[in-house]
Amino acid sequence: MLQTVRELVMNLPWGFTILFCLTMGLAPFVPLPHLWEKLKMLYSGTLIRPIDWFDFLMHGTPWLLLILKIIFTVTENKVNLNR
Repeated sequence: MLQTVRELVMNLPWGFTILFCLTMGLAPFVPLPHLWEKLKMLYSGTLIRPIDWFDFLMHGTPWLLLILKIIFTVTENKVNLNR
């Protein structure tokens, strides 16, 4: 399972992943990105409605993919350096 996720994430181009974060991950830009708003709601304990969870997942997914891509790239490079 993890290997499949790793392959899927590693096959995403860096440009697409970063563009996905800057557009979907930060939308709407004004007055406050949804992800930031939902993180504040999660911290305060008010993230309870299904639409809020959907927004949180939708706007957080690009950032999760970017973080996973960074982690997988760094660990892959460490493995290659140790050979």
